[in-house]
Amino acid sequence: MSIHVAGRRRTTLQRDFPDALILDVTSRAPEPWTRLSPFYPHGGIPVPGRPDLTSQSVEGVWQALKVFASEAEDFGKLNVTTMKGIKRTVRRLGPPLGHRLGDRLLGYEEARRLIYLPTYSWMLDNRAADLVAELRELSRARTVVLLDYTTNGDVSDLSKPLSHAALIARRIGGPT
Repeated sequence: MSIHVAGRRRTTLQRDFPDALILDVTSRAPEPWTRLSPFYPHGGIPVPGRPDLTSQSVEGVWQALKVFASEAEDFGKLNVTTMKGIKRTVRRLGPPLGHRLGDRLLGYEEARRLIYLPTYSWMLDNRAADLVAELRELSRARTVVLLDYTTNGDVSDLSKPLSHAALIARRIGGPT
């Protein structure tokens, strides 16, 4: 069968994917699928460029390493376990200057490639491998649709947030 990614707010899911297993993989998903969210506090997630630090979540790493003109990194984000209050926003802090990797300040695409992708992949391999294996098996038997807030699976497309559901689908080997 196959695996697809769709917007969580899409209203035509049943029509577009009849007989599919539709699974929300966002932070608002039910257990166990919420464990695939980058916000989920698995704990012990290595922080790229900082071998002395670990994070509760992938999103904690992404937000902690973000640098703004008015505020440097915020390593307190590494300890957030509630899946709330973790984002550091443009509205509050202005445009980000980049993400810190060791002593380098990375641009957005490079940060996606060198921070976000390896961190999320590590989480999939080391904290959610059972769910990835289950999705692989489910998608062999029937069509599976993973719901996310965004569907952008192109790391180079900086106009939209990157979809972690698309990364899962790619890992499993299906279209996005």
